Amino acid sequence: MTPVNETLASYSELFMLIASFIYLAAFLFFSWDIATASKAVKKLEAEIATERSKQLVGAGGPAMDQPNQSRQFVSDDMEYTDGVKRPAANIGVAIMLIATLAHGFAVIARGMAASRAPWGNLYEFMTSGALVISVVYLVFLLRKDLRFVGTFVSGVVLLMMMAATVGFPTPVGNVQPALQSWWLITHVSVAVIATGIFSLTFAMSVLQLIKQRAEKNHSVTGFMRLVPSSLALENWSYRLNAIAFVLWTFTLIAGSIWAEQAWGRYWNWDAKEVWTFVIWVIYAGYLHARATRGWTGTRSAWLNITGFLALVFNYTIVNVYFPSLHSYAGF
Repeated sequence: MTPVNETLASYSELFMLIASFIYLAAFLFFSWDIATASKAVKKLEAEIATERSKQLVGAGGPAMDQPNQSRQFVSDDMEYTDGVKRPAANIGVAIMLIATLAHGFAVIARGMAASRAPWGNLYEFMTSGALVISVVYLVFLLRKDLRFVGTFVSGVVLLMMMAATVGFPTPVGNVQPALQSWWLITHVSVAVIATGIFSLTFAMSVLQLIKQRAEKNHSVTGFMRLVPSSLALENWSYRLNAIAFVLWTFTLIAGSIWAEQAWGRYWNWDAKEVWTFVIWVIYAGYLHARATRGWTGTRSAWLNITGFLALVFNYTIVNVYFPSLHSYAGF
């Protein structure tokens, strides 16, 4: 048994709490960005209309130019533009970065305290998963303007941190012999990364449904004008899910190999194994239906959302209430 470093364990718990409060601040700023979006859009429209009027007068035309109420202020390829000034969103991103750094220290300190990979129980899996979601979001922000999903991402991360701390508190300690393997690093880490990407596409699918409804009713106003078209959201969700699906496939295969080494069989009909396969089938169906059957729009979004809900069910209800050979619940 490896002795636990109590000092690092205490620092891990402290910085996990600090990170949670900072994530809350980021969530509030992203929410403020949504609340003030309409005012920011109207201000930019007024500036554009004024500039356009000056150009028309200079060209000898009438000094009248109506704002384009259907204009979209973020491109479908999600590239950064000089459009609407969004100080609240920018502050939210900065705070999210600070929260992620504190969060990362907490997770690393947890692993060092236990002298193993910091995802041997559900508390560690959820806190590490929340960190990956935040990191994935920030990495994509380097190239793509994903500030419009900041509220969703920071909210999901905050909920995962709260659930881990309140629902599944687990002291730092050693894991059972079956988990004392290098597969704990490869198998679980890849699963965490896949979960982070699936979480991001879930947020995009929810926004897709909202934006699609607004487009259908010709009522794209306020914050929705800072969101790419529903088709663009769907296309990006599909691309990211294709990457996450490959990672999840590896998770399933690696888990089977680890199961054979730990329990003598590649497949034990364990609840975690079954639900991991169910999730794989849902996302495989999503990718296949959209690529070959023309399942686009609402059906594609709901299928993606269903896959994410199955993922949440797997890591909460299955871990806690289903008999399992796995020990991620930490009980």
